[in-house]
Amino acid sequence: MLIDWFTVGAQVLNFIVLVWLLKHFLYKPVLNAIDAREKRVAAELTNAEQQMTEIKKSRGELQAKGNAFDAERAALLAKAILDAKTETERLLGVARQAADALTLQRNAALHGETARLSDDLSRLAAAESISIARAALKDLAGADLESRICEVFVRRLRGMDSPTKESLGVLLTSPTGKSVVTSSFELSSRDRIAIQTALNETFSADIHLVFEPSSNAIAGIELSAGGERLSWTIADYLKALEEKAAALLSAESLAGGMPADTTPVRSPTLAAAAA
Repeated sequence: MLIDWFTVGAQVLNFIVLVWLLKHFLYKPVLNAIDAREKRVAAELTNAEQQMTEIKKSRGELQAKGNAFDAERAALLAKAILDAKTETERLLGVARQAADALTLQRNAALHGETARLSDDLSRLAAAESISIARAALKDLAGADLESRICEVFVRRLRGMDSPTKESLGVLLTSPTGKSVVTSSFELSSRDRIAIQTALNETFSADIHLVFEPSSNAIAGIELSAGGERLSWTIADYLKALEEKAAALLSAESLAGGMPADTTPVRSPTLAAAAA
């Protein structure tokens, strides 16, 4: 077989030229494109990793902010509950104080009304007692109530104890002192003379007296000198009666019924009549 070396050389030359052309015009642009694509992919992967890192970081920050927000919300809620409880207690305290003040005011008003009613009842009882006693004394003994009161008072002047007599005598015999006899009614001349005589004889001196009627006194006579007082009034008996009635009412309110001791207080006018 004959070899055509010219044809072989031409083909080798063509192959070399083809390889050179492929290398410079095909493979190199393809390789460059592949390298560029790989670099772009690598850059995109790097960028994606950076974005993932930033996303994780942002998510961590958001989680931290969320936790902080939850903690702050819980703290604010607890503070709001505490403030509401404190304000509620304060308002309840204010309302309780207002209620206590209202109760005290109502009790004070009730006490004042009770005291006024008690005073009115005492005066009414005294007036009725005086009226009944006056009528009874006139019917039974033929004596006037005022005269009987004066007799009892004179007897008390003559029968005073030594300490009272001593202290009262110093004041009655003092030239600068003022001795006043106050009565709930206008004393007659005979009653004034009886009182004056009893004092003069008791203290062995001429006692200067001023006689003054008083509408505030309740059926009685009082001798006052320099702060010292000696008196006989139905008001004293009414006070004892009032204390007895108050004790009975208190015992009844505590026990829920009438107490065992319900002995009536002796009528002051009857005591005066019997004295």
